[in-house]
Amino acid sequence: MRHLYRCPLRWSDMDAYGHVNNAVFVRYLEEARIDFLFRPEKDFKQGSVVARHEIDYKRQLVHRHHPVDIELWVSQIRAASFTITYEVKDDDVVYVRASTVVVPFDFEAQRPRRITAEEREFLEEYRDDSEEEAVAA
Repeated sequence: MRHLYRCPLRWSDMDAYGHVNNAVFVRYLEEARIDFLFRPEKDFKQGSVVARHEIDYKRQLVHRHHPVDIELWVSQIRAASFTITYEVKDDDVVYVRASTVVVPFDFEAQRPRRITAEEREFLEEYRDDSEEEAVAA
């Protein structure tokens, strides 16, 4: 299963050429990740931090007044980290393919922690490792 986030575009997202600035895509990924991980019925209450981002820019996204779709899924689950993979797109046009390594974190103890059984169960619902090679290509 995949999670869909409809990301609004803002005037401030544009660069001097009228395109969405490449650095802004990191914020778009963050918005989609927060929408995915922090929902009332399922969330990472204990916290998490980003260990790494990889972004592959495919096409320029021109600012407009309707949202862009960000589809995301879990491509890898380890004992103390997981990878979220994204596509920022409109229908068949992909602007960005990206991935983020997320590490569960205990903010009280100030150290990484293992994924809980409840968190693993939630992540498994969105696992699709068949796309991992396609995103890396």
